[in-house]
Amino acid sequence: MGSGGWSRRRFVGAVTGGAAAAALPSCDKAPAPPSAPAATPEAGTSPSRETRRPSGPRPLHLGTYTSVEGGGKGIGLATYDAATGEITGVGTIGGVGDPSYLAVHPDRGTLYAVDERADGAVTAVRLSDRKVLGSRSTGGAAPCHLSVHPGGRWLLSANYGTGSVAVHPIDTSGALGERTALVRHSTPPPGPGQEGPHAHQVVTSPDGGHVLAVDLGTDTVYTYRLDEKAGTLAEVAQAHTRPGAGPRHLTFHPGGRYAYLANEVDNTVAVCSYDKASGRLTVGEPQSTGTGSGTNYPAQILVSADGRFAYLANRGHNSLTRYAVEADGARLRLLDTVPVGGDFPRQIAFSPEGTLLFAANQKSSTVTVFHVDEGDGALRRAGGSFPSPVAVCALPL
Repeated sequence: MGSGGWSRRRFVGAVTGGAAAAALPSCDKAPAPPSAPAATPEAGTSPSRETRRPSGPRPLHLGTYTSVEGGGKGIGLATYDAATGEITGVGTIGGVGDPSYLAVHPDRGTLYAVDERADGAVTAVRLSDRKVLGSRSTGGAAPCHLSVHPGGRWLLSANYGTGSVAVHPIDTSGALGERTALVRHSTPPPGPGQEGPHAHQVVTSPDGGHVLAVDLGTDTVYTYRLDEKAGTLAEVAQAHTRPGAGPRHLTFHPGGRYAYLANEVDNTVAVCSYDKASGRLTVGEPQSTGTGSGTNYPAQILVSADGRFAYLANRGHNSLTRYAVEADGARLRLLDTVPVGGDFPRQIAFSPEGTLLFAANQKSSTVTVFHVDEGDGALRRAGGSFPSPVAVCALPL
């Protein structure tokens, strides 16, 4: 997975046979999905998730590869029913090449996509009319992840192919300016079986004080401080996994003191402690994914908003692992695994209320949806699979 460079990363598990290329209408001018602001309960109340769940269709955006056989024609557009999880395709945003990962601005006015190609770029799309606002070079190859800094002024992206992290300014319209920073992971040297660094993810810590970049190639999580005026990054710490772990995805516990790391190459997860003053992350001992001895590549790990449960997507085992989060975030206890209902779950995401979990299954070109039980965190399939060409990202809003 990680050792063959960016091209292998794109084409591993390439779809065979007839992909669901016609799953989404090809009309770029389909009606815009309805906007969906998050519910805001009155102060002092703690409504159930049923109470918070909105009515009516909600927007869902779908990432894909456009340059592979059976791939999509751009960013897929769909809606979903927040009560049943049923997905309906409504169109495509064209003009974006290989939009494999998506993120939305905090004001929900602009969508951002990586263009995962040899000459990497990031693209902004205005959601009100689906106008592509332009693309900017990431300065590296095969960007595979991006996120918006909580202040909404900076876009962060990770170049897998060249092991670097880029920063772009976001103007008041949501459009992107020229890159203000590019840092390459030059030390430590690549881990076992790796030919170079492979930045796989870049996120901001919950306190907003630091930016963390996960690099599969160097078995390292880098911590940076972002200069919010200049848009530059200064490295302040490194956290190292055991050699050959191949860290891929990090997610923080809501309390901010702990984070959970999915290791792609050695098929493990780890609990990490985080010191917000220094930005230093400390990686704990590797733990089981519950997938047995077969070949498996963990993809993404999520934590519920209440901090009680964590979920891991397993490519190969084709399952979702559920963990209980204990000791205020310091421990993960494996509970079970459930079939994902598709092949090669590349990415998972919660609906805004946390009542649904979406899985984008790359090899089967499908998106599957699960109800999340509010009491015990158990997952229950929500209807059938939705066909989506080479599904590598599902972003419900």
